[in-house]
Amino acid sequence: MDIELQSVMTRIGRHWGWILAFGVISVLVGLAAIFWPGATLVVIAIVFAVQLIVAGIFRFAAAFAVPNESGWLRALQALLAILSFVVGVYLLGHVSLSLLVLALLLGLYWLFHGITELFVAVGHPELPGRAWTIVSGILSVVVGVIVVVAPGISLFALTLVLGVWLVVFGVIAVVRSLQIRSMAHSLGSGPATA
Repeated sequence: MDIELQSVMTRIGRHWGWILAFGVISVLVGLAAIFWPGATLVVIAIVFAVQLIVAGIFRFAAAFAVPNESGWLRALQALLAILSFVVGVYLLGHVSLSLLVLALLLGLYWLFHGITELFVAVGHPELPGRAWTIVSGILSVVVGVIVVVAPGISLFALTLVLGVWLVVFGVIAVVRSLQIRSMAHSLGSGPATA
């Protein structure tokens, strides 16, 4: 194995517990989405809108907090902050629209996430768990394309797809964490505790 890759794997191997925790949380959130889709949708829409509001407030403060910033950049930051705040407030009052916007963003995220995973898998044939990376990438691309092409699909179905995807993604993360832990241990780093 290449010395640089061995060094990276050793560093990652020391923190395998974080990957394991991320996988377990993904599985739990996925199961919640599968068994309580209605409540999950409302919570997702509200969290999305609140996040836009909070981001707008922080961006507005940051626009004037940076010393020696040019006036046009401050104005652009402030405008973006106001837009984020207004959109967040509007979406908070219109949950279904919030979910449609979120569905499009989620579809685009899955699409680009899957493409990235596939590029990583193709570019690094020595990667442990490469087959899992390819499966995860293909699944992400397929689901992303479906959501982007047909954002008007049933939100209930989207929630179930999200739930299944999170469960599969979480299981893959758990398997990867154990593989990374094993590889780091075989490289002599000794795995850290979870």
